Order: sequence, then structure tokens, then C-alpha cells
Amino acid sequence: MKKTFVILAVAALGGCASLGVGGFKQPIVNFNDLQVEGIGTKGGTVDVVLSVYNPNGYRLDATQLTYRLLVDTTAVGDGVYKSQFTVQSGDSAIVRLPVNLSYSGLAAAAKQLKEKGSVNYRVIGDVTVSTPVGNFTQPYDRTGRFSTLSGMTH
Repeated sequence: MKKTFVILAVAALGGCASLGVGGFKQPIVNFNDLQVEGIGTKGGTVDVVLSVYNPNGYRLDATQLTYRLLVDTTAVGDGVYKSQFTVQSGDSAIVRLPVNLSYSGLAAAAKQLKEKGSVNYRVIGDVTVSTPVGNFTQPYDRTGRFSTLSGMTH
């Protein structure tokens, strides 16, 4: 009986080891959209829309997502998204991140839009996920261009 238990325990541990860090595939964060929500006298609000793809054979529970929005090289807003969301195996989840922009950030973007007709932007941060084999944090860095004529490109 003890021998059977030891064999089963070793087999179970071996199975768990194959799910370890070597078996974990990092989630893929893609930039989907940037939507202007409002502009006022003190600044504005935009929503950064990201999709988080799970390439693993098990679901991922995201526990935190940090983000920073840059217009060209100027940081204009940042934050931490702490609402938990789940990404099923082989699927994507859409996450909307509200970013409050300062008036100076809006002014820089408006100036560039006026001069060039478009503005380059960048969204950087990291996503923390909980898996059956532990917690992992994955950085992401996505860029795009907003044009007054064509809208978003990335």
C-alpha cells in the first residue's frame, strides 16, 4: 500500500512540475483602441482599450494591470487597474483603462495634431496573472498613431 502511494505521489509531483514555469506561456497584451471620452477646462479623459490573450491550456485570472500612456515621448497619464478579470484558455478578454489627461498633455497632443495631422502614442505597463502554477507578471509595450483623418492605426 505504501509503495502504491509513493508511486502515485511521485507521478502527481512530476505532472505538477511539467506545469511549472517552463510550461507557462506569457499572456499577450495587444492595443485595440484609444477613445476620447471627454475634454474639459482642466483636462480630459480617454479610455485605452487592450485585449489580453491567454495562450495556455488553462484559464488565467488577472489580478492587476498597470498602464502608462505617452504622447510621443511625453507621459500624459497612468494608473493601476485592480479589478480582477478572467481570460479563458485560448481566448482574449477586453479591458478598458480610464486615463485622466492633464491640460498640458492635451495641449501637447492638440499641437501635434494641428501641425502634423496625427499623433504617436504608446501604452506601457504590466499585467499580473494568477495560474494553477503560481503568479506571473508580464510587461507589455504597444504603440499606435491617431490621425484626425483616419482615426486609430497600430
